[in-house]
Amino acid sequence: MNFDTLLMTRRDRTLTITLNRPDRLNAFDAQMHTELPHAISLATHDAESDLIILTGAGRAFSAGGDLDWQEDAARRPFMFEQTVREAKQIVYGMIDCEKPIIAKINGPAVGLGATIAVLSDISFIADDTYIADPHVNIGMVAGDGAALIWPQLIGFARAKEYLFTGDRIGAAEAARIGLVNHAVARTELDASVDAFADRLAKAPQQALRYTKMTINVALRAMAGAVMDVGLGYESVTNMSADHLEALRAFREKRKPTFQTQKE
Repeated sequence: MNFDTLLMTRRDRTLTITLNRPDRLNAFDAQMHTELPHAISLATHDAESDLIILTGAGRAFSAGGDLDWQEDAARRPFMFEQTVREAKQIVYGMIDCEKPIIAKINGPAVGLGATIAVLSDISFIADDTYIADPHVNIGMVAGDGAALIWPQLIGFARAKEYLFTGDRIGAAEAARIGLVNHAVARTELDASVDAFADRLAKAPQQALRYTKMTINVALRAMAGAVMDVGLGYESVTNMSADHLEALRAFREKRKPTFQTQKE
């Protein structure tokens, strides 16, 4: 399958999916959001690979949601129904994929970009970049998977703090608190990920895959409880005046004034 916003490359039995909108910092537009779950499914069923790497082209992993796409969805909320379906396909696709998924976080991972980075089974991040989920700052619920996976990795208190504030988490801190596995020097990122992939490639694959699936039983059950609620609330906030105000303020390079903000 050919994609317009993704690249799929193969090295031995490792398949790499690269988010490929480098001129927009790999921000998700409607097409990329549609293509990613298809790519994950294709990689899952690919008989010639045992491992999957997720990364971004250029200087970012992913800047989250493309501003034009978000504005379009806010003004035409019926479009968000497709976004909700695809968001569930991405999250469940990553959880249900038997092959280990390694995130190579080569640059900022923001919003949905942060979700798919930390939802991966193993994550490596360049030491000069960061992770953030600013959904709340743009008047949206972090319902696309962040509310599912962040508490599992760093605990409820820390997850609430970072999802409430949208604060950036530097690579070293992200590794220290367990949001990612490894923070490595940028010059060593590619080699570190390749070496880890090669190590897993030498493992007995049936045991490796079934270990992942056993661990993910609890995560999938949690997804069943959280995803519909989170995406339902996110759909509500997609139509909110606060969200539109945040998008306008971003365009106009000013601070938003939220209607639900109390003085």
